[in-house]
Amino acid sequence: MLHSPNNNEKDFFGQELILNLYGCNLKKISTKSEIKKFVIELCDSVIKMKRYEKPFIPHFGHDNPMTSGYSLVQLIETSSITAHFSEYKKSVYLNIFSCAWFDAKKTQAYCKKFFGAKRAESHLLKRD
Repeated sequence: MLHSPNNNEKDFFGQELILNLYGCNLKKISTKSEIKKFVIELCDSVIKMKRYEKPFIPHFGHDNPMTSGYSLVQLIETSSITAHFSEYKKSVYLNIFSCAWFDAKKTQAYCKKFFGAKRAESHLLKRD
């Protein structure tokens, strides 16, 4: 994995942070400009990854309150960030995958704080 501080990870392809945020601030997860601000700060300041083009942030799934909300796709030069925002459940389901190392604990703390989440659940996968 690129830039890993752990020599044992040099042959890994990358890592993926799977993060579920619950009890989020409804305004933050249901406003396109806030989601865009989030992903720009996440890339530029937290994980320090170069964004590739603009984020794609559609609002859809309107046939069912459970699926209605924004989704996010942001390509980064080392892979991608995807997220789904449930207004109904006041939750965020986020995946960050990169073949370059990033600090998962710092990333989780930033995401939890940005969205005002009351609870976070995360899994970090090392990809061979």
